[in-house]
Amino acid sequence: MVKSMARKYARLAWLAAVLAALPSPCPAQEKPRPAPTVPAADWRQVSSENIPIARLAKFGGDPVIEREYGVSSLELRTYQMGSSRTNVLVEVAPDPIAAYGLLTFYQSPASIPEKGMELTVSDPAQTLMARGNNFIRFERGKDSKLAESDYHALLTFVGGPREPKSVEETLPSPMPPKGLVPGSEKYVVGLAAAKRLLPSFRTDLIGFGPGSGEGAELQLAEYKTDKGESTVLSISYPTPQIARVRFGSLSHFLALNQDRGDDSIYGKRQHSFIFLVLNGHDAPTADALINQLQVDSSVSWDQPPNPQRTFTLQVVHMILGILILTGYLIGACLIAGVAFYLSKRIALKYFPESSWGHTDDDQLIRLNLKF
Repeated sequence: MVKSMARKYARLAWLAAVLAALPSPCPAQEKPRPAPTVPAADWRQVSSENIPIARLAKFGGDPVIEREYGVSSLELRTYQMGSSRTNVLVEVAPDPIAAYGLLTFYQSPASIPEKGMELTVSDPAQTLMARGNNFIRFERGKDSKLAESDYHALLTFVGGPREPKSVEETLPSPMPPKGLVPGSEKYVVGLAAAKRLLPSFRTDLIGFGPGSGEGAELQLAEYKTDKGESTVLSISYPTPQIARVRFGSLSHFLALNQDRGDDSIYGKRQHSFIFLVLNGHDAPTADALINQLQVDSSVSWDQPPNPQRTFTLQVVHMILGILILTGYLIGACLIAGVAFYLSKRIALKYFPESSWGHTDDDQLIRLNLKF
């Protein structure tokens, strides 16, 4: 009896071992999900204070530029890990596009993108980051004793590795990468920033600034070509009509598309965009740069579709929605019919003199005419 039970338990143990070795069909094993990265360094915020925009120059900023991008407040934070302290300046902009514009304005060819982090660049003095409506400056002096891993943990702790997808979709499309000089791409929304970046160009012809009412937005970048460096401008307007009028003014005052050597300016209008090439050298070089810029007309909704749903699943949800709506309509019709019938019966019982409770046959006048 004991031997029989032992053999039975041995068989069960062997069967359990075989089943454990087989791959489990659970969804977690079919689609593994990486564990979230947690910064190793123990950073914590120890102080915070609001400071006036006038003190911005101390941190490498310009109050005039910040006001043009719509910065409303500054918050100076101090983070500590052990005996190390670092100041972080948070500038609150009106929207993610303005924060992104400030990031591009202050980055330089010396700025290097932070590895594993989006919209984050560093130079020997500081790190710049755009997250949502916030433009963030991290102080980092040349004599800083922080290890790279600890500093990177601070960046992750404050801003995270990337923007949410819903925010990324609202940001301007980047300039074409072919020939692009690193750190030269800028996004400009006002005249003051445009004058700083294009001191020898007639920025008043673009159409943004106080009282213009045209809502121009400018992207620019430096490009390397076989003939040297050229500056490419992409100007967007709310409507093609405004772009057409502005392109006429630019053509008249700047003598566009005329060969003047290194001072030549070439341009093209496409829909509501105007593309210009400064220091274009010659027409073929300028055309090669402009042809990299393409405008795609599309319709965007306030709420983008859920990226987790496939096209088939979206169609199924649409059909189910139609069926549910049809059921609601049928139900409403039945309720209206029952209410109509009950109102007739109630009127006949309690208001016999009313015509509402009587049928049409009771109200007909019979003449009984005979021929």
